[in-house]
Amino acid sequence: MKSPLIFYCLLFLYSASSTAQRVRLTNDTLHKRVDVVIDGIPFTSYIYTGGDSLKKPVLFPIRSARGTIVTRGWPLEPRPGERTDHPHHVGMWLNYENVDGFDYWNNSAAIPPQDRVKKYGLIQHTGITLCKSGEAQGILTVTADWISADGQGAPTLHETTTYHFSGKGEKRFIERATTLEAVADVLFKDAKDGLFAIRVARELEQPSDKPELFTDANGRATTVPRMDTAGVTGLYKSSEGLQGDSVWSSRGRWVNLHGRIKGEEISIAIVDHPENLGYPTYWHARGYGLFAANPLGAAVFSQGKETRNFQLKAGQKITFRYRVAIISRKTTDKEINKLADQFYQTD
Repeated sequence: MKSPLIFYCLLFLYSASSTAQRVRLTNDTLHKRVDVVIDGIPFTSYIYTGGDSLKKPVLFPIRSARGTIVTRGWPLEPRPGERTDHPHHVGMWLNYENVDGFDYWNNSAAIPPQDRVKKYGLIQHTGITLCKSGEAQGILTVTADWISADGQGAPTLHETTTYHFSGKGEKRFIERATTLEAVADVLFKDAKDGLFAIRVARELEQPSDKPELFTDANGRATTVPRMDTAGVTGLYKSSEGLQGDSVWSSRGRWVNLHGRIKGEEISIAIVDHPENLGYPTYWHARGYGLFAANPLGAAVFSQGKETRNFQLKAGQKITFRYRVAIISRKTTDKEINKLADQFYQTD
């Protein structure tokens, strides 16, 4: 029989892990960011301007419940030993490679200014309509315009995004709902790079012993070199039971990435929503640390068996919803399925 002291200790630990924690949101207008703190520990920041280094608003950095950073630092806050490829992969974001011929995904400071105007797009933050702290969750609603890279002319899309931030014990959650409204008729042409993504820390990448070369829709090539794999521990697993590199181009309602950072077991799960276009989504999950859900890029992922060119007429809207769980331990398929079911029921 357990002693009363052990019983109450276990009861306290159970309560701490199952009770929602206070979330505080602070709008730092000087640095153009909204800081999110859960139970007194920094979680993430919504960064809505970054000079020339950011071409869209992002959540950066993102931390586990223990304060461990799970996103890559480069190019905003470089860390020793991490990759320096794909400068447009910053924190967590949502954008797309081909919207009326403009590439919003690949735009970065690495693109020559003369090339940005004709081929690339910019997502420009326009306002904060709700910034609310709470005992169980924090809510942030923001607006943005999808425009050409030179900032001239009418927007292509008006965006309204609501984030829900919450935490329980070893778990941290981000729920994002983004509504895009067409200013005029707009075409999302079937493309590989999109839509909702996170670039993870070096330790959460999958170990790889070979260099790789990736080319975007505008012909720009990016090399991902071979690197020392010491301490690199990541492994993808999908809701359909696929693991590792086989998750890329597959479909499923969720994918879970597990690894370790300095001894801390970390799981990052992205959950698709049944009301999203193309559900269950295709997964653009690369071993080098890009972890993305792309419901709009069917052609590449299906090897030409399916094509999805999605059009919005002027005034029409579409909403994309995703849930992200960052958990400071290894998780089971049953647990991620439960988190997905809860997301569907409470939306």
